[in-house]
Amino acid sequence: MDRLPALPRRRRTLAGAAVAALALSLLGAGHAAAADVNNAKNAGFESGLADWTCSAGSGTTVSSPVHGGTAALKATPAGQDYAQCAQTVAVKPNSTYTLSAWVQGGYTYLGATGTGTTDVSTWTPDSASWKQLSTTFTTGASTTSVTVYLNGWYGQAAYYADDVSVYGPDGGGGGDPSPTVPSSPTGLAVSGTTSSSVSLSWNAVTGATGYTVYRGGTKVTSATSTSATVTGLSPSTSYSFQVTATNAAGESAKSAAVTATTAPSGGGGGTGLPKHAVTGYWQNFDNGATVQRISDVPSQYDIIAVAFADATSTPGAVGFTLDSAGLGGYTVDRFKADIAAKKAAGKKVVVSVGGQNGTVSVDDATSAANFANSVYALMQTYGFDGVDIDLENGLNATYMSQALRQLSSKAGSSLVITMAPQTIDMQSTSNAYFQTALNVKDILTVVNTQYYNSGSMLGCDGKVYSQGSVDFLTALACIQLQGGLSPSQVGLGVPASTSAAGSGYVSPSVVNNALDCLSKGTNCGTFKPSRTYPDLRGAMTWSTNWDAASGNAWSASVGPHVHALP
Repeated sequence: MDRLPALPRRRRTLAGAAVAALALSLLGAGHAAAADVNNAKNAGFESGLADWTCSAGSGTTVSSPVHGGTAALKATPAGQDYAQCAQTVAVKPNSTYTLSAWVQGGYTYLGATGTGTTDVSTWTPDSASWKQLSTTFTTGASTTSVTVYLNGWYGQAAYYADDVSVYGPDGGGGGDPSPTVPSSPTGLAVSGTTSSSVSLSWNAVTGATGYTVYRGGTKVTSATSTSATVTGLSPSTSYSFQVTATNAAGESAKSAAVTATTAPSGGGGGTGLPKHAVTGYWQNFDNGATVQRISDVPSQYDIIAVAFADATSTPGAVGFTLDSAGLGGYTVDRFKADIAAKKAAGKKVVVSVGGQNGTVSVDDATSAANFANSVYALMQTYGFDGVDIDLENGLNATYMSQALRQLSSKAGSSLVITMAPQTIDMQSTSNAYFQTALNVKDILTVVNTQYYNSGSMLGCDGKVYSQGSVDFLTALACIQLQGGLSPSQVGLGVPASTSAAGSGYVSPSVVNNALDCLSKGTNCGTFKPSRTYPDLRGAMTWSTNWDAASGNAWSASVGPHVHALP
């Protein structure tokens, strides 16, 4: 969420440029024949940057972290340079190659140009651990070389890369050895369950280009990273899982089995909310919108997210300080009394963590405990009903899930947990935000994805939609609805006015049409979901303050419409 008025976010600008790359990555990679070779040179950076060229001196080699061997690439974007490192690879014409690399750190892209057919690329957002990127390309009738590259993105953290591979027919220029069948994965563990899904993770296997997950001996899904979510399961049922590692040489033996039991049917935290709810963010600062007290927030809002709690000097912990001076002398005692009054009227008030500029980091067991303890302390101090996760600079799915479960154990079943991921964070169940939501589905209230400041994005039908339309809202919400969240946990997040966001504003009538399309199958655009979702939770806006600055036009229209849904 923006603390500054109507400023587009640099982090969002890369989303539109990455749509084509993301679409390719979701298609998955094929495998080369067993006799093929890795045509890349110095693929593991064991010989420094030999055979590689990095823009603006952005690349170097490091001894840690590494995925394999003793060295890896580290490349750091700076200014207008996004740290591209590339090499020219000899290939054969009319041949298919699998391009892959292990990456870690900031936003990372992997691609090939000069293929003679369709150039390809794939990418991943921030990754705290090694993750494999993979795609395929086919060379043209006269193509004898291609350029493969890695790069980061403007203003993002350094990225690391290792074990690059261009597997396919020997082009005569490669020098790295052909692959051998990988060893069996170790460390298979259950990282989360819902009533209809089980999330798994395992240790990376050197030389693997992919993994296959088995349920009861039957293949159910594949992955290029070291995690996967198996969906379509029955509530309160035990399942056995194994995983294998694969590459061009073949498939490993199955790992040791793990057993997981799905959660009971239902799910979703918080009690006392209406079936369909409206969420609004309340600004604890003055950025040009109408300055409000909690008591000023219209009654159409069922959940009020107080923005924002910020990181403290204790790892993982957050704190909140009321901006009394900026809010015209709003005292802490009055603030607490207003929260109590809203709760007495049946509303929920949560504290939102992060925002556009938030840097809360929960990446180990200690910081997870600190997060849970500090949020619970704020709940006790101010009377908050729960927490909203609005971390727009990345999160760790494992430890944020752990933190929220610890908070739930303290606060009980009445705890309200909401989330406001960026649009790009909910494009795939492999994204950390989506994984977190699925991991805590049984205690999660609602995910209000921010359908703005994003550019064009993929819908659940694989087509690209431009923001600011009914199709954009419905086709993207469909991803969460098909990806494992309950309809009651899905909300549409939109700006309250043109001043509230850099882009993506839609009129309240468009929001209402999207709600109708998803819940009733009416007022759709060109995209129409394959089924209706009458339990859809509702809508969210940034912010109640910007809504007030426009005469509360958004809540006056969307609020009654949400509450009248079936």
